[in-house]
Amino acid sequence: MKEQTEFRRYLANVDSDSTSQRFTDCLVIGAGIAGLRAAIEAAGQQKVVVACKGSLQDSNTWHAQGGIASVLEKDDSINSHIKDTLATGCGLCDENTVELVVKNGPELIKQLLDWGVEFDFEEGHLVTTIEGGHSHSRIAHAHGDETGRMIAEVLIRKVKANPNITILENFFSIDLLTNGDDNCVGVIGKDEKGLHIIWAANTILATGGAGMLFRETTNPEVATGDGLAMAYRAGAVLTDMEFMQFHPTTLYIAGASRALMSETLRGEGGILVDAEGNQFMKDYHENAELAPRDIVSRAILSHMLKTGATHVYLDVRHFDKEHFAERFPLISEICESFDIDISKDLIPVRPSAHYMVGGVKTDSTAKTSIENLFACGEIAATGLHGANRLGSNSLLEGLVFGKTAGQQSCQVNRNKEYKRPKIKYDVPRSDRTRLDTEDVTNSLRALMWRNIGITRTEKQLAEAQEIIRFWQRYVMDKVFESRQGWQCQNMLTTSLLMAKAARQRQESRGVHYRCDFPETDDANFKKHIEISRNI
Repeated sequence: MKEQTEFRRYLANVDSDSTSQRFTDCLVIGAGIAGLRAAIEAAGQQKVVVACKGSLQDSNTWHAQGGIASVLEKDDSINSHIKDTLATGCGLCDENTVELVVKNGPELIKQLLDWGVEFDFEEGHLVTTIEGGHSHSRIAHAHGDETGRMIAEVLIRKVKANPNITILENFFSIDLLTNGDDNCVGVIGKDEKGLHIIWAANTILATGGAGMLFRETTNPEVATGDGLAMAYRAGAVLTDMEFMQFHPTTLYIAGASRALMSETLRGEGGILVDAEGNQFMKDYHENAELAPRDIVSRAILSHMLKTGATHVYLDVRHFDKEHFAERFPLISEICESFDIDISKDLIPVRPSAHYMVGGVKTDSTAKTSIENLFACGEIAATGLHGANRLGSNSLLEGLVFGKTAGQQSCQVNRNKEYKRPKIKYDVPRSDRTRLDTEDVTNSLRALMWRNIGITRTEKQLAEAQEIIRFWQRYVMDKVFESRQGWQCQNMLTTSLLMAKAARQRQESRGVHYRCDFPETDDANFKKHIEISRNI
């Protein structure tokens, strides 16, 4: 039986007659690579609003170091990239989607070059590198380890220069609005002036990931899974919610945020060692440092438990220091800020939550199960990644499906008259005790890291569901007027969905590892686990 809070449709009271309103052809929620690319494409034929809860720079894209994967070298091939992606996805990739994304990659990278993205060149040739899981050198970088920011800056400039695009920063999207026919008609949200409704003929969700559900994460503070929770309340189908990818190497300094130590460091020769200086990765996988991320993350965790350590080390002392500073300017700056001399010192690292593989289920045209609602980027489960994302495929996916979502939004209901429904929703008044949402959020993140982290068991997952449901009883029944409150409600919702899916998948596959079911079970689980409030 569902909890009472499961039936709550909106987090805020909604009155479409008395709330400030705005109208647009296409609404894009989110401003990472997928959202910006969608807005640019949609603006060719429509009026577009881009709404983001922070600034245009507050996205996982802006912080992405590693690069973007595509077939860019003569000795590489489309088939090879497809094969690597399918192998990393552990049997759950959609082969048609993989082919679609990989084939479109080279053209879209060239387009970024034409638009002004400063990818790294050497002697007139685009520089590419190799990462774990890739069989060829195919990762393009911009300014070394600032690829995401370089791409985002160019896309932001194009968005700002387009007269058909209106940008709303610091707008918190609270809930998707739907009519009685399960059509998405826009969003209700809040900025510094109060509540607003944005009516839209088509809405594109590009709200990014959910790394902030975990105590240890590489993600910025905005990555709280809001879009996933909004889509769930609206009735959308979500899939693969158990698959959260953990990045093996993030800087481990007590009291500091978990800065990413890019995959490329290992791709270019960085070695993982323990406190005694022992290289240990060969004990866990034949490809050592170049094994897929899930394997490296579990190996580090196992070795930490084996040695009683809180972290391991990344050894790049054999790198040329000047070249390192030029090749990895951001990482070099971070290390220097903590007095780490990379020519002499080891870099302390441990895994952290990094990328949400699952999300809102979409088809090959970015359509969700709700009419007039599209999804792209990290929030979407397109079938590209399967049970584990191949490194540097995420920016590529954002480009491909951002463009697709923008194109499709121009086609849907093009010749139909758009009618605005009347929506009136009042949240029942609750007399239960009000919990401090900041305390709940911090406790939730610790619980998720402990019980639904890199390794999982039935006992941990059952306990997590029990505790989350307890918090929900005292948080989901309240009406909040602040970002902190809504984020806490969204985080509780998304965390419970993740716990449910992880408990249901009684096997180990990709980034989902069950200590009590360590083997892959194709007979029962070579399938996707779908979740909807209507299922």
